[in-house]
Amino acid sequence: MNISRYEQRVLHVLAQGGAIHFERAPNGKVREITCFSRDGLILADCTRAVFDRLRKRGLIRSQDGAPYRITRAGNAAVRAQTDNRTGGAYV
Repeated sequence: MNISRYEQRVLHVLAQGGAIHFERAPNGKVREITCFSRDGLILADCTRAVFDRLRKRGLIRSQDGAPYRITRAGNAAVRAQTDNRTGGAYV
């Protein structure tokens, strides 16, 4: 499976315990997303397009209205890095 650099960064943050918090519009669709690392930092690389691709591929999932987390498929798809804590754009 081809996964872009930005998708890899988001998956790494989620694999380390991060979560994607979201707000829903009145019609039930996800309106706004914010990706938090386990340290509480916001990941700027998590755009709406990246979020939609990860969700459609089944690499992230929300259960019972909880924040989006990485799935087993997402954990298997993420590539290992020597130091996951470096790199990426945090705000």
